[in-house]
Amino acid sequence: MITHDVVVVGGGLAGLMAATTAAGSVDVAVLSKLYPTRSHSGAAQGGFNAALSEDDSVESHIFDTVKGSDYLGDQDAIEVLCSEGPEVIKELEWAGVPWSRTEDGRVAQRSLGGAGFPRACFAADLSGHVVLHTLYERALKLGVKTYPEWYLVELLVENGRISGLFVYDLASGRTEIIRCKAVILATGGYGRAFAKTTNAFANTGDGMTIAYRAGARLADMEFVQFHPTTLYGTNVLVSEAARGEGGYLFNNRGERFMDRYAPRKMELAPRDVVSRAIFNEIKEGRGVEGKYVNLDLTHLGEAKIKERLPQVRDLACRYTGIDPVEKPIPIEPAQHYSMGGIRTDLNCETNIKGLLAAGEAANVSVHGANRLGGNSLLETVVFGRRAGRRVVEMVSKETAWPELPGESLERAEENWKNNFGSNSPLDPRDNIFKIRREMNRTMTEYVGVFRTESELKQAVDILAGLKERYSTLKVSRKEEPFNYELIEHIEVGYLLDLSEIIALAALRRTESRGAHYRTDFPQRNDQDWLNHTIIWRGEKGPEFGKEPVSITKYQPVERGY
Repeated sequence: MITHDVVVVGGGLAGLMAATTAAGSVDVAVLSKLYPTRSHSGAAQGGFNAALSEDDSVESHIFDTVKGSDYLGDQDAIEVLCSEGPEVIKELEWAGVPWSRTEDGRVAQRSLGGAGFPRACFAADLSGHVVLHTLYERALKLGVKTYPEWYLVELLVENGRISGLFVYDLASGRTEIIRCKAVILATGGYGRAFAKTTNAFANTGDGMTIAYRAGARLADMEFVQFHPTTLYGTNVLVSEAARGEGGYLFNNRGERFMDRYAPRKMELAPRDVVSRAIFNEIKEGRGVEGKYVNLDLTHLGEAKIKERLPQVRDLACRYTGIDPVEKPIPIEPAQHYSMGGIRTDLNCETNIKGLLAAGEAANVSVHGANRLGGNSLLETVVFGRRAGRRVVEMVSKETAWPELPGESLERAEENWKNNFGSNSPLDPRDNIFKIRREMNRTMTEYVGVFRTESELKQAVDILAGLKERYSTLKVSRKEEPFNYELIEHIEVGYLLDLSEIIALAALRRTESRGAHYRTDFPQRNDQDWLNHTIIWRGEKGPEFGKEPVSITKYQPVERGY
């Protein structure tokens, strides 16, 4: 049995920020299904929002975020995010992050969608990459123990309190038990539930599902963000920075069509607005070749693109054969981010004692119904730091160890054994890959940017059938190193649970708000739906409730851009 005071699950920005904050005060380890610098945080391009300039203010950042959330964001949490942002940016600078600079040496900032001022701090279009590497170097310097390519399988909870983890070591093929006083889940999102997604293959919703199965509450899972700009046919993200630096969107008539949808903000309207606009242009016959729209950067010039958007240029050349210096690039929306997640308070604590969550895996509700570009990266470091500080306080007060894993460990071991065996003879042609493809297709077609009751009901029925088929499948190889058959099996199980929850939550919410757009209920309904959707595991599946939104200053009004 391995022992640590605190285990952080996930080696991305939120996880490493939490671990490096707690290191030195408690014995902290990072467990990650990937080598930490391969975490999906490294793909983030745009920047970290913070009100640094004299013209900007924390209050303006708060207002933009509340408005961008379509008034579903908890305003007390948003105040924390925006007020602590400038301090955290400076802390990262002191840690060695090579921010891009203005001519007078200040941290450079660019505009992203929904922002009233240029407030996204960036490092060219490699912002996530450079901060991730800086934090990992910091973790190594502080002596944080890492367990790369170790998978969390189950949380061990005894009498309502975390007592440890049941984990799988990919390299050895063996399971292990880690005893600890507290766990921070920083496992990212679930984009691989969708066929069209910008997310890495590792983003399979592990932390959310494992926490849900252990009794933690989820919140606002119906709110799924679709990024407006991915390279057509590839799922490769084109950063919002491309529009922040001045890129234009054109339809097949050569029109900058965003003036019909957001005449003031144009291409820098929030992502939910831009994604719906692009789909609408294509649906009404104004898409290029009926399939996509064009993002034009040619007017920016080669020098600016080389300096500010080198990765965008490289990806476009590599995957489409088009140099954005010379020609517009074809783009379409794809799933990008989860506003929902494990419900936490302002200190990242969940309803299970000793379990915390931060980053995309969590829902402290700073994003509400729609996330603004630049706020997710800020959330990882602000709330990662808060999680790290909170576990130090918790472990310092709780000097006694939780009781040894007992019943929870027996259940975990039994559940683990149930993964193995020979497949059902009912349909020998069925396999986990078919189930995954059908799940991906269902989520993309029926639980996408535009939603209807009939399509959501179809999705719920299809997903129920897929879960039934999944329950008959077994893994034939047991306790072998690098058993990817087993990993695929487990991850599809996580995604099926979350997909069902997302579809059911979307079906329940009979209004349109932020990224959740019901064509059969196209208006926002504050009277019935100005609240969070809360989800917990019942005896027969997910159960749903409501929780009021925290409103401290800004009363809901109609959004306009």
